[in-house]
Amino acid sequence: MWRAVRFPSLWLPGRKAVRLSSSNPPKPSHPFPSPSNSSPRPQAEKQRRRRAREEAIMSSQHIKSVNWSEKQKIVYTVQTSPGAKKDTSLPFPSSYSPEYVESSWYQWWEKKGFFSPERHEQLSHSVDQTFSLCIPPPNVTGSLHLGHALTVAIQDALVRWRRMQGYRVLWVPGCDHAGIATQTVVERRLLREEGKCRQDFTRDGFIQEVWKWKNEKGDEIYHQLRMLGASLDWSRACFTMDPSYSRAVTAAFVRLCDSGLIYRSEGLVNWSCALESAISDIEVDSKELSGQTMLFVPGYENKVEFGTMYTFAYPLEGHDGEVAVSTTRPETMLGDVAVAVHPDDPQYQAVHGKQCRHPFTNRLLPIITDPTVDMELGTGAVKVTPAHDHTDFLLSQRHSLQRVTVIGGDGTMMPCCGQWLEGVKRFDARQLVVDALVEKKLFRGKKTHAMTLPICSRSGDIVEPLLKKQWFVRCNEMANKAIQAVEDGQLEIIPHYYTKTWKNWLSNISDWCVSRQLWWGHQIPAYQVELPNSTDKQELWVWGQSEDEARQRAAVKYGVKPEAFTLTQDPDVLDTWFSSGLFPFAMLGWPEQTSDLQDFYPNSILETGSDLIFFWVARMVMLGTELTGQLPFKQVIFHSLIRDKYGRKMSKSLGNVIDPLDVIHGVSLERLQEKVKEGNLEPREQLVAMEAQTKDFPNGIPQCGTDALRFALCSHKIQGEDISLSIPQVLGSRHFCNKMWQTLRFTLGVLGDNTAPVGTLEECFPLSSMDRWICSRLHSTVVQCEHAFKAYELHTVTSTLYSFWVHSLCDVYMEHIKSVDKQDSGSARQMASTVLYHCVSMSLALLSPFMPFITEELWQRLQPFRSGSTDQASLCLQPYPHSSQLAHWHFPEEEKDFLLVQEVIRVARSLRAQCGMTKEKPVMWAVCSPHQAQVLLHFGSAVWTLSRISSLQIYCPDGADNLLPVYSTPPPEGSLIGVVDHTCQLHLHVQSGMNIDKRILQLSQSRAKLVPKLEEILCRVQSSDYLTKVPAHIRQQMDSKMSALQQKLQTIEDQLKVLQEMQREE
Repeated sequence: MWRAVRFPSLWLPGRKAVRLSSSNPPKPSHPFPSPSNSSPRPQAEKQRRRRAREEAIMSSQHIKSVNWSEKQKIVYTVQTSPGAKKDTSLPFPSSYSPEYVESSWYQWWEKKGFFSPERHEQLSHSVDQTFSLCIPPPNVTGSLHLGHALTVAIQDALVRWRRMQGYRVLWVPGCDHAGIATQTVVERRLLREEGKCRQDFTRDGFIQEVWKWKNEKGDEIYHQLRMLGASLDWSRACFTMDPSYSRAVTAAFVRLCDSGLIYRSEGLVNWSCALESAISDIEVDSKELSGQTMLFVPGYENKVEFGTMYTFAYPLEGHDGEVAVSTTRPETMLGDVAVAVHPDDPQYQAVHGKQCRHPFTNRLLPIITDPTVDMELGTGAVKVTPAHDHTDFLLSQRHSLQRVTVIGGDGTMMPCCGQWLEGVKRFDARQLVVDALVEKKLFRGKKTHAMTLPICSRSGDIVEPLLKKQWFVRCNEMANKAIQAVEDGQLEIIPHYYTKTWKNWLSNISDWCVSRQLWWGHQIPAYQVELPNSTDKQELWVWGQSEDEARQRAAVKYGVKPEAFTLTQDPDVLDTWFSSGLFPFAMLGWPEQTSDLQDFYPNSILETGSDLIFFWVARMVMLGTELTGQLPFKQVIFHSLIRDKYGRKMSKSLGNVIDPLDVIHGVSLERLQEKVKEGNLEPREQLVAMEAQTKDFPNGIPQCGTDALRFALCSHKIQGEDISLSIPQVLGSRHFCNKMWQTLRFTLGVLGDNTAPVGTLEECFPLSSMDRWICSRLHSTVVQCEHAFKAYELHTVTSTLYSFWVHSLCDVYMEHIKSVDKQDSGSARQMASTVLYHCVSMSLALLSPFMPFITEELWQRLQPFRSGSTDQASLCLQPYPHSSQLAHWHFPEEEKDFLLVQEVIRVARSLRAQCGMTKEKPVMWAVCSPHQAQVLLHFGSAVWTLSRISSLQIYCPDGADNLLPVYSTPPPEGSLIGVVDHTCQLHLHVQSGMNIDKRILQLSQSRAKLVPKLEEILCRVQSSDYLTKVPAHIRQQMDSKMSALQQKLQTIEDQLKVLQEMQREE
């Protein structure tokens, strides 16, 4: 699981002429749509975009790479037994180091059972609410990439948030047995290490080898999940081949058979000749070819030619003339049973109803008419090969054509092709067929042709559509229920625009082939019955949860004694997606009515990538509703896909996948390129991948840590466009971690060596303007987080918390505290330290769902100062902050007024910088309204401190007689002016040291930007219909904008006059 959709293909059992995997199939270049033939225009456009991206990578143009310097690595060296609590009484390191911070915490959390729902009863703030979900079970063979890390970061943030809210939370880890992938890995290992292939073992012997490999290597995924900090309940870890899970799979198959929703039929499936098995749609990759291309194919010594259109002729039977057809797969012409033309195509009107003679099989091929044939493509006539082409299969249903299989499951030509081709590999047969057509003078040429080639992602083989008897799930009725569930509001899909995709796809669903010709997996619990003395060639089948049950069923069904017949179990296994589709309830013990099933089913939500909407999510909804009578979850949240900086989807086939552990621990460029070489890439793709790495990571990837990676991932808008994650973004989050680290160092310094508890939050009533402002900012931050979490807008939560910590707490309040510590009374300092403590402590709790390691480390170091009971030893079990507990900290007027203060500080700093003042603290004048004067006086000390000025003289032109501290004297003539808004200006009297030329240039540039804006507004205001068409409130806004711009321009003009005068005097 957790793979991206590569190639849409069709499952077409029985007589259903519909699609399974895509509601938007590629347009055909063959007169019918086919997986191997697609429209030249879209393919050409795809190729153009791909080439443009490759050229951007390969060109010599400078692409900004990750600039970073090696940070000091600090290691936690205290001997700590596994699961023991980390010692935070040690001296506080001088700087943040992920290696130090992330040591030991996870083992302690896990050993203490903090992630278990049973812990819920011990929470003092527990509520009678349940929150449950499952992790999309990754393949046991795989390793995590950034897409997995995104899923984990999102899910764990939601899980930790709900757990801290007091919910009874269950998040179940799981691992998928990954039938094809695992069997392939083990076969390669046996061949490499022992020189044996699968057929050298009995089935049971080979399965033992797979279990041996799984027990050795299968826990690597779980290790990676722990490294990512996923707070999963490991006591309930679920592997899809566990005995209990296997019983659930068997029960599901039997129940669906009993209800008529699983049946056996002949249908066209995607077949891997290398694996000799049907494969699922998600295991088919699309390789876009712009034209003639030579490719390596497993089992062939030499490269095979693709991207070529061959044209040959079928002679008319009993008439002079011929019909020419074109194909990219001439070897399949041995299976042709008809030629199709459009009924309105004028060039073929004379041949309707006639026949052609097959040059090799002597078969007569009727010329049939069908309106789906595209007259403009190729010759306008198409060869019909129902047993080897999805579209031709549909055509054969409409016209009752026979289906002739000419390629076997091993990829060699069948005996019906004749001795000259029997046993020949299919692509070797291609050239033999072309040569034979040339010899018979029926070959009409070949040309390069853009096409899409379906490739098995597991073996690298070219996928072959083959006609096989398989087990299929009847999907139409279940799909309608899934559509209805969304339309009725029982199932909510987020973002909501996916509801249209959901309905379109499920409305056109085809039956689902669940047979796989493998040894590793859940062997299908169906048994072929061989009755004594029976001459009936029809297959007889029964099913059961055991062979004994199947025997009893067969005895009743066929009216014979149980011992009178032979049962043979189907050797095939079930599609991995069938077993994974049961995960939300099978992981809880279904079909048994376990306590977990009663408590946690249906799951609260499902969160996963949007690429799994069809292959996993829709099937879970269908199977869950059918087998349990309930939807498996109430909400589905889809996140976007991650792309690289060039806009390419991260894919092993492109070599641009980034291992999250490489971001967490850091990795050298050499190791990154070794990984590319270890992959199975074409030489050109390998070159592009390595060049991209060289440009993007010339010094490798720096050590960023888990917290930084998780925070960066959750900082993107997950519901919308694809995510373009860059390492510099993660590095920025690492810098934020260091900011948090230094904040705590400062906080501990303010609190001092005296570990007497600070006052409780309830007892803390801030009095000073700055204390009230930061407290109210925290209240507003908590409110924003509450709303955003409920809407699953994690990017809003992270940006809100980052803004509060960096811009409010660090840039403003902590700078203010430094002056309080030096100047104010003991009570003021005490209150400031208490406020700082609660702001930092509560912010750590707010950030904990995203950054569990650093928040735990820092929070633990604050505990000696905490007052009251410490009943829960870990931050992850503390109550998540809520606005109601901060109601007494809500001062909206303070927040509103401080916006003016912040702008005054910004302008003051800008004036100082323009004058080259680095250390000086000049006197400034504020020319403002009386209300603004009151605000500036209220926050006076903050203005002086943060503006780095010695004092602020306030002048109110409109009068402020009742305000004694306000000066009535205007600022000196010739002062440098900074505009705060249209009623407030700052004046700095400059005597010497300023770069006048530079300041004139700056003001001139500002004027050049403002003039067009004012002209645009004037143009609108002066238009003839402005008063009649523009609403009054809009006109009022326009007037205010115009007035403000005019005021700014006038101020600039005044300053330019002063500066030009100073320039002349020099």
